[in-house]
Amino acid sequence: MSNEPIPLILIVEDEPELAKLISSYLEEAGMRTQVCHRSQHALRFLKNNFANLLLLDITLPDKSGFELLEQLRADNMQIPVIFVTGNSIEESKVRGLEMGGDDYITKPFSYPELVARIRAVLRRAESSGDLSLTRNVSVADDPFDFCSAKINPQRLEITMPDGKVTKIGRKEIGIMAHLKAHEGEVIPRKALIHAVWGIHANVRSRSLDQYIVKVRDYCRASPVGVDALRTVHGVGYIFDPEGKHRGAAAAA
Repeated sequence: MSNEPIPLILIVEDEPELAKLISSYLEEAGMRTQVCHRSQHALRFLKNNFANLLLLDITLPDKSGFELLEQLRADNMQIPVIFVTGNSIEESKVRGLEMGGDDYITKPFSYPELVARIRAVLRRAESSGDLSLTRNVSVADDPFDFCSAKINPQRLEITMPDGKVTKIGRKEIGIMAHLKAHEGEVIPRKALIHAVWGIHANVRSRSLDQYIVKVRDYCRASPVGVDALRTVHGVGYIFDPEGKHRGAAAAA
């Protein structure tokens, strides 16, 4: 275990004392933890950070754990989930598992059993490739350069040319990785969506545009400038930091 990356467990539990106890025990077992008491807090955290597993209470103040899982899956976040709840009704367990939950543990529970279940789910997730951030980028991927910045998929961070380090979203990393891999090529919008979100993803053009704006902001802050990523009207985009294909696209 000591030579392996330390897993980060996101605990979503509205009872502060119980959340604190779970966090303390998991950290004693060699894991890192992050606690959220509301589903929206958890959703916001996962949009900007990588976690290996979600320990999810079903009954939360703002929305149910089931609703949170639905939102995560809609956003293509395939994080492994263990439901933790006081509800022992079999129908509730079945619903959680059919929605894509990986396990279900009922309060009260023993902490050794909880740790054992977490480790079992983490092993299954690792073997099935659930360490992906997007369709084309995994948390295990090496850092890569983009517009003179360094992108670190494992930490969801970007180090700008001036040394400033900030968090960066999963989708932005996926888009940058695909643009980098196809530098100098015209990339159709649909091809970019399929590469990052998956071939069956239902992603609106406006949503993609919002992410492209964020990526352009990083280009703008770099020495190559915003023209490194240009729109090919009616087709898609071209990433051309060297300026070799300036005539191939009109600026957005």
